[in-house]
Amino acid sequence: MAKKKTNLVFEGKEKEYYDALMHARDIVTNQMQYHAEDALDCSNADKRGVTTHMADVSSDNSRHEMELRMLTEESNVLQLIEDALQRLADGEYGRCQECGEMISEGRLKIRPYAVYCVKCKSKHEQMR
Repeated sequence: MAKKKTNLVFEGKEKEYYDALMHARDIVTNQMQYHAEDALDCSNADKRGVTTHMADVSSDNSRHEMELRMLTEESNVLQLIEDALQRLADGEYGRCQECGEMISEGRLKIRPYAVYCVKCKSKHEQMR
């Protein structure tokens, strides 16, 4: 049975990737917290101290749905980041999950949790 590494120490380029992933994770986690608080804030009408108008209810519902969509998207990004951290620990970070080629440095700089190289990502976008 393979022993799982617990105290990983990264150096050089791997440290840069790790730091970028941790920074991205912090940003997404903070965004999720903000959107969760906003989505769960049911007391907005009570704060206004006025009778709730139907248009206000509709607006609040739309905002609530948008916040929940944002939370879902951010949760998906957080999972991509966690997966990328695992690939980094496994020595597989930076490889396209489709073609196996290395993902460009520029792409990893912009999106450190990228799963596909630009070519394969473009293919996926066209298939949508």
